[in-house]
Amino acid sequence: MLPACHSGHDHEEEGHDHGNEAQEEHGDHEEGAEEAHLSEAQFQSLEMKVGPLPERNLGAYIEANGQLEVPPQNEALVSTYIGANVVSIEVIEGDKVSQGKVLAYLSHPDIIQLQTDYLSAYNSLTYLEKDYLRQKKLYEENVGSGKDLQRLEAEFLSARGKSNGYEAQLKLLGLSVDEIKAGNVHERIPVRSPIDGHVRKVEVKTGQFVEPQKDLFDIVNVEHIHADLMVFEKDVHKVREGQKVLFSVEGHDEYDLEAVIYSVGKAFENDPKAVHLHAEIENKHGVLLPGMYVRGRIMSEENLVTAVPEEAVVNEAGKDYIFTASGSDNKEWEFVPVEVKVGTRSDGWATVALLTDLEKDQAFALNNAYYLMAQMKKGEAGHDH
Repeated sequence: MLPACHSGHDHEEEGHDHGNEAQEEHGDHEEGAEEAHLSEAQFQSLEMKVGPLPERNLGAYIEANGQLEVPPQNEALVSTYIGANVVSIEVIEGDKVSQGKVLAYLSHPDIIQLQTDYLSAYNSLTYLEKDYLRQKKLYEENVGSGKDLQRLEAEFLSARGKSNGYEAQLKLLGLSVDEIKAGNVHERIPVRSPIDGHVRKVEVKTGQFVEPQKDLFDIVNVEHIHADLMVFEKDVHKVREGQKVLFSVEGHDEYDLEAVIYSVGKAFENDPKAVHLHAEIENKHGVLLPGMYVRGRIMSEENLVTAVPEEAVVNEAGKDYIFTASGSDNKEWEFVPVEVKVGTRSDGWATVALLTDLEKDQAFALNNAYYLMAQMKKGEAGHDH
């Protein structure tokens, strides 16, 4: 009986040890389930956003609307100085052009006539200049007549003025007077871009006759695009140069663009009674085009706080969590919940305060917190089974 009892005791201890091992193993799995894992493919499919905790200005603000504009010197309407026919168009709408690039070529008999008139005037000037200098030398030697000298001087100055006038016209048309002096008459003239930028509109067609006042091309340079906002009379005293503006345009996230006011208008518009202000955009990204509608907030008081998009926060069992994020060679992402205290919520953002200390460079998931929590609970449920 003693060996039997002893054997039974050993069996009970083994069973107990096995239970402890199972319990320990269960505990290990349960601890491992306190996180969510995503493959790189899942990460991309969910369009996950990962980064440090953002800081937002949630102080007092002034609502302002307007549109995107460029300074007048960054827009150009290109026309011609002479009536002519369009023989070729070298660009299309949207093309990037540099200052001096040929946009089109024009041709007309008047262009050829202007060059031949210049040649005639230039050759006449050359002859009169020589004749005038010869007569002047004779007069200085008391051989020539003063009357003849005066007549030749008047003819010479008149011819020089006429030649210079033709030369100025040819330069306006983009033609080289040196080539024309050498006898090279051009059948067509170039139309060039006066600024760097992009072709916004092409207003002509090949073969069309264009008058001198006709707009041929519309060029715009968006490098210096800025926000032109309207502030109503009641808020004018609250705005000043240097204030930050948060704004958005169609196709952008809520107020994800930032600008700084560099000019405040000094006169009211009549309808509505408001003042224009101009703000330089600091973080240009995406498609920003003149004329786009702008919704903005002028920050009249600075109050930088730690805040995250509301979709980065999830409530579970009465507690709020955000997720830390870490990746490994772009193969798998690991997200661990961290409890936070949520404060003010405004325009899709929520202020948060961490309840535990983390590394300063710690990255966090900035969206899909609900999905990550569901994935984590799914892993716990699978372990319980």
